[in-house]
Amino acid sequence: MGVTEDLADALAQDVLKAIELTGDEDLVEELAQVMGATSQTAEEAFLTAVRVRRANIKARQILLAKVKAHKAKQADAT
Repeated sequence: MGVTEDLADALAQDVLKAIELTGDEDLVEELAQVMGATSQTAEEAFLTAVRVRRANIKARQILLAKVKAHKAKQADAT
């Protein structure tokens, strides 16, 4: 990745941790506005990184649930 994507991804990781800690979902929009005032490219990279990381978290949750359900089904069958 380039410097823009690297910085945006690092910030996205920190913001998602802060949201988990505080419950303040407005952090993403607030920071995106600040970034957009000086760099639309940075804002877009940040928002993309947040979306990608959230999608990955959701997909992993679904995968974990499927694996757990499968293991439980196998345990019940034995």
